[in-house]
Amino acid sequence: MHSVSALEVYQAGELTVIGFGGREVLDDMNVADCRDELVELIRENNCQVLAFDLTRVRLIPSGLLGLLASIRKQGVEVHLYNPSADIREVLEITKLDQVLQLHDLEVAV
Repeated sequence: MHSVSALEVYQAGELTVIGFGGREVLDDMNVADCRDELVELIRENNCQVLAFDLTRVRLIPSGLLGLLASIRKQGVEVHLYNPSADIREVLEITKLDQVLQLHDLEVAV
């Protein structure tokens, strides 16, 4: 597992799985760095599906939401796993819940 700025890459390939290392708030995340690294990761791995594990994440910066939407516009499916109630609410308000796929999974601790 290698680190991409605030991101942790669990799996890279056509299905790329990324998490945030269990951090609750991602407000110190550099979205520009994150964007560059995600674009590179998508390109290198011919990524078709980008899955974000949001387990234990309570809030994400608005810039990251914009980044997720722009990735979706590039033809890459974006899946969000275990978004918190607060994140779900923001996604509903911004209508991003209609373009991003949301999933709830039980996570073994």
